[in-house]
Amino acid sequence: MSDEPAPFGYLRLAGRVLWLAGALGICLPPHGVYRLLGRASPWPRRFLAAAARACGARVEIIGTPVLHDVFYVSNHLSWLDIPILGGATGTAFVSQDKIAGWPLIGWLAKLNHTVFVSRTDRMAVATQVAELRAALAEHQPVAIFPEGTTTDGGSLLPFKAPLFAVLMPPPRALMIQPVLLDFDRAGRDLAWIGEETAPQNARRVFTRKGNFGVRMHFLAPFDPGDHADRKAISAEARRRIAAALSIALGGQPVA
Repeated sequence: MSDEPAPFGYLRLAGRVLWLAGALGICLPPHGVYRLLGRASPWPRRFLAAAARACGARVEIIGTPVLHDVFYVSNHLSWLDIPILGGATGTAFVSQDKIAGWPLIGWLAKLNHTVFVSRTDRMAVATQVAELRAALAEHQPVAIFPEGTTTDGGSLLPFKAPLFAVLMPPPRALMIQPVLLDFDRAGRDLAWIGEETAPQNARRVFTRKGNFGVRMHFLAPFDPGDHADRKAISAEARRRIAAALSIALGGQPVA
């Protein structure tokens, strides 16, 4: 099978790009006004929600998201997780630093107060934790994907504990809310895994036919202060997501 999309795929790509451009054109001017006035802007969240829908995501929210004083911890399948979760909650994200240099995507990430971290520079961890603490201190919801990479949605990798150090102690009173992103079969086919590059994955997303479903499970929040250290916090968040994923998979054990 050819890697090039069929003619109808190109039409779908063009339609989705126009949808995104229109959403950006609507959301960016009022966002600038909010920034000039020094007020928290709802427009990045609205743009992310529109972006998720333009890419075909049809999101069902299960549970109650904690929208303030919260640190989200989620499993990770794709870059689509960002518009899906951000569009539902308005959260900022912790993301790998190479995304900061991506055309348009990096700029949009900065607009949404993304905290960029390095996978390779261990000496930068202290600075990254300080930036994350500053974001939380400003009452900005923050989300992390502690697996550190993406999966096909049918498994859960070990969590990386270092960024949980921001919660020892918490910069202020807040809760941790684990989140399970449960994509349907069509959505899991879009997972960004293996040797696929970002442009290749984006092309698959933008040229595919139809929509896909995502059940976003907001699980019971818990207080990080009830746990001894960052490893205990990480383990508790992973335990809750693994349990919810097992149920979503029809009782299949998740290691």
